[in-house]
Amino acid sequence: MSDSLSKGERTSQAILEAAYELFLEQGYHATSMRQIAQRAGLALGGIYNHFESKEQIFETVLLEKHPYRQVLQILLTAPGESLEQFAHNAARTMMAELGKRPDLLKLAFVELSEFKGKHITILFRVIFPEIYPLFQRFKDQEDELRKLPLQVIFLSFVGTFFSYL
Repeated sequence: MSDSLSKGERTSQAILEAAYELFLEQGYHATSMRQIAQRAGLALGGIYNHFESKEQIFETVLLEKHPYRQVLQILLTAPGESLEQFAHNAARTMMAELGKRPDLLKLAFVELSEFKGKHITILFRVIFPEIYPLFQRFKDQEDELRKLPLQVIFLSFVGTFFSYL
């Protein structure tokens, strides 16, 4: 895949990968643009040919590397005819997957602790269209549930899961 990328695209990817590693290792605020450039093998000025600011780099890293991608895939493919079966299977699979990849949650924690959730609206705009099929999957079963919207049930499930972790 890297062979099909232009030199500029490969450089942008190197910047994003370096920033991702540094954000996980030491957090956003403790990471400097100079450190990102050094880790990516660039001169400091080279970063500004690809990104306007460190926050723009963080936003791009957040959208590309956020654990919602893995969680979303698990949720969309979890088996279960009823919401209860689905929740049990999805929780078990998410625990197993995230147990193998503790780094996945670190980025979410950097967003929450250092930015106080500032980028959640950006994530929501990206995530909601992708998660909507899950709501549709259980829409017909709303009569079996307490009178709560599926969105509330979903957010409760995900919130409980992440609180547990």
